[in-house]
Amino acid sequence: MGLENSTCDRCKQKSNVLTGSYFNTEMICLECDKKERAHSMFKMAQSIEAEQVKQGNYNFEGIGLPDDLKK
Repeated sequence: MGLENSTCDRCKQKSNVLTGSYFNTEMICLECDKKERAHSMFKMAQSIEAEQVKQGNYNFEGIGLPDDLKK
């Protein structure tokens, strides 16, 4: 199954491109990804996920979505 006409878990808009959130397990569109990357907690979430992967945790659920990124 491809991503054609998939729906962003966060904003619920249709998108041909989705990427994984660093804050949680949502698959998000590029517009939501842009907002996420601009968030003040993004670098911390990215760093913690990278550390979890180094430790072998490939199913890390993230640090949680900040309230100001929730729709």
